[in-house]
Amino acid sequence: MKLELNVRVTPEIASNPDHLLQFVSKQNKIPKQEIKHIECTARSIDARQKQVVYQLRLDVYINEEFIPFQYSIPDFQNVKLEEPILIIGAGPAGLFAALRALELGKKPIILERGKNVKDRVSDLRGINVHHIVNEDSNYCFGEGGAGTYSDGKLYTRSKKRGNIRKVLEYLVSFGATKQILVDAHPHIGTNKLPRIIQSIRECILSAGGEIHFHTRVTDLIMNGNTITGVKSADGQKWMAKKVIIATGHSGREIFQLLHEKRIEIHTKPLAIGVRVEHPQSLIDSIQYHCQIKNPLLPASEYSLVKQINGRGVYSFCMCPGGVIAPCATKPGEVVTNGWSSAERSRPTANSGIVVELRLDDFKSFESFGVFSALQYQSSIEQKAFSINGGTQKAPAQRMVDFTKNIVSTDLPKTSYTPGLVSVSLAEVLPPLIVDALQKGFKEFDSSMKGYFTNEAILHAPETRTSSPIQIPRNPATLEHITTHGLYPCGEGAGYAGGIVSAAIDGMKCAEAALTGQFTK
Repeated sequence: MKLELNVRVTPEIASNPDHLLQFVSKQNKIPKQEIKHIECTARSIDARQKQVVYQLRLDVYINEEFIPFQYSIPDFQNVKLEEPILIIGAGPAGLFAALRALELGKKPIILERGKNVKDRVSDLRGINVHHIVNEDSNYCFGEGGAGTYSDGKLYTRSKKRGNIRKVLEYLVSFGATKQILVDAHPHIGTNKLPRIIQSIRECILSAGGEIHFHTRVTDLIMNGNTITGVKSADGQKWMAKKVIIATGHSGREIFQLLHEKRIEIHTKPLAIGVRVEHPQSLIDSIQYHCQIKNPLLPASEYSLVKQINGRGVYSFCMCPGGVIAPCATKPGEVVTNGWSSAERSRPTANSGIVVELRLDDFKSFESFGVFSALQYQSSIEQKAFSINGGTQKAPAQRMVDFTKNIVSTDLPKTSYTPGLVSVSLAEVLPPLIVDALQKGFKEFDSSMKGYFTNEAILHAPETRTSSPIQIPRNPATLEHITTHGLYPCGEGAGYAGGIVSAAIDGMKCAEAALTGQFTK
């Protein structure tokens, strides 16, 4: 028989199978020899009290053998000669749209402006070490999109987006650890994601799909209000009855192209702020109520949100034991973001701390029309580049100094490889963001005593939290509201926020495009 249990145990018990066996046996009065296997199906940490515990959901097999489910790469039928569907962008939305197309027996053709995961590495070194930005290959553009070189967070706040479990099981099939099916806040890690992305690519190609790197879409082929294909920068035409646009939140050229073609797009609010770096040991001591973290506990996370001046100020993409990275997508701008390896073992923790913006906040850029939010975003990135002397160094300030409008006289070592420039961040960020952040950091200390400290360094700016454009679509069909055959998808279109939600949206869009319906 199988007994399902919910238990709360110490890290020592949770991390040791023998100790867990003894605990389950004693608590439930089951002889140890009758317990053939204990399978953990869900795990989370409860650090609300001084004694930090794991909350586990267990399947206990009593006098019954456990047969583990084997996740394997799907064996799709060959679709080389089948109807094609064009997918613009090879991020999570694009890749999972391609997988869904294969499931439906259709041929995905992915056009990606950047390089494959292996070749992207040299361009990441270029921006980190030499301050050179490749517009087609960087932290945002290339195989796997921005998610490839990120923490690989696999949780979404919205549980109504679609089949989260299917996305996770696909990732396990392509090489992720089964632990992502168990953890409350699963992540893969930037050091492991490239191999998984490569495995997905090989699967798509082996089934007869196509992926074309170094292929930037520069024009849309239209027949009235119906899209029939696209043109790439090298002049090649790519024809299909259905086209999915999954370019990510930084696909500015595609936004401009849609506007030029009189395809309706809308301004979308976003959030902007800074990326904050603390010593990980400080965050651990706050979250785990201790001086020195139990080595059996992972690097601790945090999630913060406050209402300041009637708008949200909150943490975004928190990376325990992580690194801050330069994420500009063209020369003349500075953008920060964060990532962690699977082990989350670096000495610093970082998180975006951002301020909720509204359409009214972009009035000074209203001459740019639908691109007012994008220009607001871009102007901050350009200021950051200009103030640091035209490099990828990030404008920075200690947290308490920032709230007192004091330029920091010195800055500690940072995980941000290009380096820092000590400035007043009020010269980079608009006043409403500065004011909200200054008040917000002080408020955060009421939730995390010790968070508000000059040990924390603010790196500016954090601007790419989401797309500044939404591409409208019919909620019943997921097709663009006026352009037939066009399916806006993922983060860039304004319908996702992270790897899992983007992947789900990719599958839904492919299903809608190819069958006329989709699983909600």
